[in-house]
Amino acid sequence: MQKIIHVTPLKDYQLKLEFQNQETRIFDTKPYLDKGIFVELKNIEYFNKARIFFDSIAWPNGQDFDPDCLYIESRVIESPISDHSLPL
Repeated sequence: MQKIIHVTPLKDYQLKLEFQNQETRIFDTKPYLDKGIFVELKNIEYFNKARIFFDSIAWPNGQDFDPDCLYIESRVIESPISDHSLPL
């Protein structure tokens, strides 16, 4: 499991997530917005209150996502470069 170190709410109900492994990923919450407690996230002002909570993110009324779900279901936009991939 990768720990989230920073979250930024974006337009269109997406979250920019920065992980401890230096990856930056985008997580789309739209597939969840019609389900149970996540309906409240449709209010963009409330959605923008996303904060780091332990190893994941959460909102004031208790909505949260499993950290593994956030990592697996997000797409990479930045990844650290390893030494072995640098040109010689």
